Amino acid sequence: MNFTPLVGLYFASRQKAVEHYNNQAEQLQMNVMRRLVQKASQTEWGSTHHFGQIKSYEDFAKSMSVNSYEELKGYIDRMRHGEKDILWPGQVIWYAKSSGTTNDKSKFIPVSKDCLQDTHYMGGTDSVALYLKQNPKSRLFNGRALILGGSHAPNYNVSKSLVGDLSAILIENINPLVNLIRVPKKETALLSDFEIKRDRIARETMDKNVTNISGVPSWMLSVLNRVMELTGKQHLNEVWPNLEVFFHGGVAFTPYREQYRQLIQNPDMHYMETYNASEGFFGIQSDFSDPALELMIDYGVFYEFIAMDELEKENPTVVPLTGVEIGKNYAMVISTSSGLWRYLIGDTVKFTQKDPYKFIITGRTKSFINAFGEELIVDNAEKGLAKACAETGAQVQEYTAAPIFMDTHAKCRHQWLIEFSTMPDSIEKFAEILDKTLQELNSDYEAKRYKDITLQHLELVVARKGLFNDWLKMKGKLGGQHKVPRLNNSRTHIEELLKLNQ
Repeated sequence: MNFTPLVGLYFASRQKAVEHYNNQAEQLQMNVMRRLVQKASQTEWGSTHHFGQIKSYEDFAKSMSVNSYEELKGYIDRMRHGEKDILWPGQVIWYAKSSGTTNDKSKFIPVSKDCLQDTHYMGGTDSVALYLKQNPKSRLFNGRALILGGSHAPNYNVSKSLVGDLSAILIENINPLVNLIRVPKKETALLSDFEIKRDRIARETMDKNVTNISGVPSWMLSVLNRVMELTGKQHLNEVWPNLEVFFHGGVAFTPYREQYRQLIQNPDMHYMETYNASEGFFGIQSDFSDPALELMIDYGVFYEFIAMDELEKENPTVVPLTGVEIGKNYAMVISTSSGLWRYLIGDTVKFTQKDPYKFIITGRTKSFINAFGEELIVDNAEKGLAKACAETGAQVQEYTAAPIFMDTHAKCRHQWLIEFSTMPDSIEKFAEILDKTLQELNSDYEAKRYKDITLQHLELVVARKGLFNDWLKMKGKLGGQHKVPRLNNSRTHIEELLKLNQ
């Protein structure tokens, strides 16, 4: 018997609600803004910024400037020490540990009870709702869900307050009914040592009827490879014949797509991207045939955007959702039900359509290379690598890139450090295709590469097997939601990796 249609009735209301995104975007977003402002009006932040007087978006925008993490850090640290009613009403006891800033090793993002329900869990619910809408023949609930999680630890000495990976916070607070279908067991999911956790997850799940998996592609692949080692099977569908969907997010799927295709040789396997971050749950792939994500606009998140060519200005133009233009690269600004007010999250997006609003993630405001005016972004890198892989039979496991500034011969170039899971038929050919594709995709890069005058041909360094995992382990960031920085103007990361690669 297929239980999925019966359980699927629970998701019908959300399927219908998301349909309103087509023609009610402005109203839905204004409702979110008013709800956030009203709820936080009696907090310290709300009082200081006169939330009680805000009647319109214009009032909201005038009441406060756009904020970085550094500008909110003092408030967040007070909250972590137990103070109430600072950025959000009441006491916030959960903090998602995220990758750091220029000044700090880590950021600590507040996750309120409201945000858990109206954003993070709503995103999980809608991911399933939109998947079932696209795949009405699904048997998702006839089996188990393998959900990867990180770990958490006590937050200072504040009672019941914890800090850790967002995924650990979600597992810790999840509806008990979900635990009936989720694997592995909670104690395993929250282990801090990823190498031990990886083995235990594989052993606990390889004999289960797993129908769906959720997690970061790189870490999930590591777990699945361990399942293959333990079972001795060639393909994952031999272990889990009813596996039908991978809900993935955290890093771009492009470098891993071919590895998953080879591992799971099931023509009916689905891959559904989600955009869930420590700060909130923002987008879901609502159409298998369209890689763009649909912006989730009735959660506890109010969106604003700054065009990337405005970002470095003293007073950049900030627009609400209805002010964005198709095809333009934007830095995303959010206000959330955890008290992140006009917060520059650090991600960049480009809208592909309106009604409903769909977008692609183009990179990070700080994850790019612009050492010589080339403005190379992660989206360029992913597409360039995909073409080079397709034409040389290669598969990329991990990569990072940084500039090499002018040497003694006045030569400048980009240096790429790539760990291959399948080597290309020719390293030189791979590098040539990558370089040419980047020029085709990015006119600034093409101009700087003209006749090798400003920027010489890129340099490709092959990383040994396991290099990036070793580096993450050295940093205490193996597993969870940690990811390798892809592009960077600084050589700090790549120099550390190159030393380990010797």
